[in-house]
Amino acid sequence: GNVTVGGAGKTPLVIWLVERARALGYQPGVILRGYGGRLAGPMAVSGTTDPAAVGDEAVLIAQRTGAPVTIARDRPAAGQALLEREAVDLIISDDGLQHYALGRHAEVLVIDAARGLGNRRCLPAGPLREPPTRVMRVDAVIGNGGEVDHGEGHFMLTPLALTPVGIATPERSPPGAGAQVHGIA
Repeated sequence: GNVTVGGAGKTPLVIWLVERARALGYQPGVILRGYGGRLAGPMAVSGTTDPAAVGDEAVLIAQRTGAPVTIARDRPAAGQALLEREAVDLIISDDGLQHYALGRHAEVLVIDAARGLGNRRCLPAGPLREPPTRVMRVDAVIGNGGEVDHGEGHFMLTPLALTPVGIATPERSPPGAGAQVHGIA
């Protein structure tokens, strides 16, 4: 997910996560809103689904990964539909950070290293969907294009090397605890 508006590189990371999860023996599936599509879902997406119906990111993920993909504005409903339809043991959400009804085992935040958190203000005064302190409650921060100055004590990665530059031990209470669908948001 992301705390900033605009593209930061979530979809390429989701594709990488699906590939890595498979290499580790998981059977991942992907859920997302289907931004730009006209359907509310839940709906299964394949590589040949019309992007006008489900959004181009959903079709791209399905094409690139071959993983089961489901879109829905209601992310828990997308997760439930995916679990009912497919034998997945890991759900990766392309855009679930602000969907607190969606349970999660880990939260990964992608930040464009060039833009960072902008002026650190929430919409409409700035580019943030949530206050900058939200960054400190995720499990990993990915700096797309370089390291991101977001505070100390978190596991931070850069996508080219995907190597840690800091390790975390902060206490966190994940939002959405107790929900039925679990995965990576």
